[in-house]
Amino acid sequence: MDNIVLKGEGINFSYDGCKVLRDCSFMVKDGDFAAVVGSNGAGKSTLLKICLGLLKPDSGSIWLFGKPLDRFEDWSKIGYVPQRILTLNLGFPASVEEVVSAPLHANKLRLSKGEQDALIVRSLEQVGMAGYKRRLIGRLSAGQQQRIFIAKALVSSPKLLFLDEPTTGIDNETEEDFYNLLNKLNKEDGITIVMVTHDYTDIKSMVNRVVQLSEGSITDNIRKSEGEDKNDGNISI
Repeated sequence: MDNIVLKGEGINFSYDGCKVLRDCSFMVKDGDFAAVVGSNGAGKSTLLKICLGLLKPDSGSIWLFGKPLDRFEDWSKIGYVPQRILTLNLGFPASVEEVVSAPLHANKLRLSKGEQDALIVRSLEQVGMAGYKRRLIGRLSAGQQQRIFIAKALVSSPKLLFLDEPTTGIDNETEEDFYNLLNKLNKEDGITIVMVTHDYTDIKSMVNRVVQLSEGSITDNIRKSEGEDKNDGNISI
């Protein structure tokens, strides 16, 4: 069980007296591509924010890389791509380089200018945007912007990448390219992915784990193995 990178136990969360999550337990293992699925209002984004410490549950616990969330400190292992419409004021004159480099400053990594530049270039290369370093983020297409936000999440070399509805506002052709990029990051670069999505049908062939939410409860935490769906331990509620 030491390859579990994310685990939730008995998560409960209420907002203004309304129960949003009910006794949610789940796990994600190293190398998984996990889709968190469910209808609108099921609590998917709320669960993701609790995993990141952005919201505090009423009860229950989150573990990251074997440590309780409140004792976890190695945030360079974690990448996060929030919903695109909430991410940035696209009218602000920020360059791609400035956007991508932000986590290096936030994590207070002691890096030389040359080391920072190398990490920025590498993360842009990972998402196929190497030539866009000097561009203004607001002048890019929706699909290009989303690739830049992933590069930002990748710049600190994370082991675990969270994405919240990453294809919102992206056309179908761009969406397919975007999913292929995520599949590459998972299969070739070995990054564990946890993605909130309403488009499970479109990524079914790429995903190997499904966390199903219904009315605030996890009805299944399924890990697909050799073409079959198998419940991963005593997880189902």
